[in-house]
Amino acid sequence: MSEFCSRDGASHLAVKIQDFWRKRGFDVSVEMRSEGFVSTMRSARTDVRSDMINGMPRRIMVEAVAS
Repeated sequence: MSEFCSRDGASHLAVKIQDFWRKRGFDVSVEMRSEGFVSTMRSARTDVRSDMINGMPRRIMVEAVAS
């Protein structure tokens, strides 16, 4: 998939980002924001936003410990 600015593309990208970091033990929050029509793109776009800092996760995933 090469179109990541559409709603479907952004959704696909968000899932890939979350899965990538989850497999490495990190909890990343990713959301999509519709930004509407952008004149330079001549179309609407959907942005993918996360809680990462400089592309790196902030939280290690906490797993439930069985008692």
